[in-house]
This record gives sequence, C-alpha cells and structure tokens, in this order.
Amino acid sequence: MLNVNGFVLKLIAMLTMLLDHSAAIFLEYGSTEYIICRTIGRLSFPIFCFLLVEGFIHTHNVRKYLLRLGVFAFLSEIPFDLAFYNRFPNFYHQNIYFTLFIGLLVIYLIHVIDTKMKSRIFLCSLSEIVVVGLGGIAALVLAVDYNFVGVLLIVGLYIFRKNKVLQGLVMIFVNVLLIGDLQSYAILAMIFIWFYDGERGPKFNKYVFYAFYPVHLLVLYLINVSII
Repeated sequence: MLNVNGFVLKLIAMLTMLLDHSAAIFLEYGSTEYIICRTIGRLSFPIFCFLLVEGFIHTHNVRKYLLRLGVFAFLSEIPFDLAFYNRFPNFYHQNIYFTLFIGLLVIYLIHVIDTKMKSRIFLCSLSEIVVVGLGGIAALVLAVDYNFVGVLLIVGLYIFRKNKVLQGLVMIFVNVLLIGDLQSYAILAMIFIWFYDGERGPKFNKYVFYAFYPVHLLVLYLINVSII
C-alpha cells in the first residue's frame, strides 16, 4: 500500500507549482507543452489547501500560523507581480498566500464558533455561514488567487476532514463544477491526498517551504528578464 506523508505532499505541491508557473511565464499560451504543464500544475493548489487544513489541526498556535502566512503574503507580492505582470504594484490580482491566510482565518473562526456555540445548532450554523460568506467577500474584494472558490475549497476540506470521500466530492464540486476547464484536473490531487498517512515525514525547516514560493517567483522573473 502506498503511503504519502506530509513532506512528500509538500514536495509534490512545490514541484507541480514550479512547473505550472514556469509554463505560465515561458511557454506560448495555448501550445501543447503549455497545456500539459499547466494541467499538471493544477494539482498544486488543492494539495496546499489540504496541507493548510492539516497544519491548522495540528498547530499549537494558530495566531503564529496566521502571522507567518500574512508576512509571507506581503513578502511574496513583489515577486508575484513582477513574475506575472512585470510591474509592481498590481492591485488586480494578489498572490496565493493571501488566499491561504483568509482560508485559515475562516476555518479558525468556524472552530471557535463550534467550540462556543455547539449547543445552539441554529445560531452556530448561521454564524458559520456568515463567516464563510465574509471570507468569500474578502477574497473577491482583495482579488486573491482563486478568489472565493479557493476559500470555499479550504472550508470544505476542513469540514469533511475526517472523511476523504467527502473531501473528494468537495474537490469535484469546486474544481469541476465551479471552475471547470483545466482546473478540473485538480481533482487528481485527491489521489495523493487519499494515500496520506497522517505522518509529518522527515523533519525540515518549515521556513524553507514558506520561502520557496516568493523565491522561485523571483528567480523565474529574473530568468525571464535576462532572456528578453
């Protein structure tokens, strides 16, 4: 039986993201190579969302977790704008760390509501719907990557964290029904998530994984500038 730990999931997410971004920057839009690379790259975001939920479940300090995401969101904005828009600032599209930050904040608030209002089912459910709605609105207003559907995916993976079949249905609903097109292939990420064994894997400095996003974008931008 195949066992996939958290370290392996992170590597898969990082490598598919690198391939996706490299194709977006260097390959001709619509070419066969472009489509293949971007299709493989669709696996990245769902895995990152799943890892975010796992991180929230196991973290000892949610506020520090939020702070790390927030700091790297702002640090990543410059290389993100330069890599994809060749200018800074660009207020029409914000990087994925902002999406993850909003998603984490939403599921944290859902957790707080569940803890404090679990005996009042109607009020609890209504409050959670409001929180998810506000999170979605924030994602739309800030124009974060994947906008409100990214937040919805995180929420769905959290709510059904104890059932991978239902998580798979959430993947299909968000990636196929709400987004569609190439993003439909993102459901293949569920193959790796299905075999996740709940183990962290080899110990590695977590900041290396956090830094990979802005660093690889900066490197891709510099390469692109040098060959123009």
